[in-house]
Amino acid sequence: MKLLKYQGKWKLTQNMFRNNFSFKGRIRRTEYFLTYPAVIFLYVFLDVFLQFFHIVLPELIRLILITPILWIFFAQSTKRCHDRGNSGWYQLIPFYQFWMFLADSDHGPNEYGDNPKGIGNHDEIKDIGIQIENE
Repeated sequence: MKLLKYQGKWKLTQNMFRNNFSFKGRIRRTEYFLTYPAVIFLYVFLDVFLQFFHIVLPELIRLILITPILWIFFAQSTKRCHDRGNSGWYQLIPFYQFWMFLADSDHGPNEYGDNPKGIGNHDEIKDIGIQIENE
């Protein structure tokens, strides 16, 4: 378990960017926000690389090269929708992507898993005397 000290608070960074290709689970706004520039960078890098070396590829081959980048983008967006308690299909609603940057996650566990922040994942009254790993 890797812990980083950030402005006097301990922040758990163990699970960030672990399952980029999976559509299951939940992610925080931070991971979602960091995914955007990474995906854009990968796409631009691929495009600049192909143009710099004057490589002309058929559209099908180009689509095959871009597929993993798009897969990561849609998987991360789906997990952020799950964090909000919505189906992954919500990402297809116009401007919903921007809402996912701003809106906080569901408190506690929902049907897609535990809160990635660890907030509300346990009932404090029932857990009296039990050691909690996230705290």
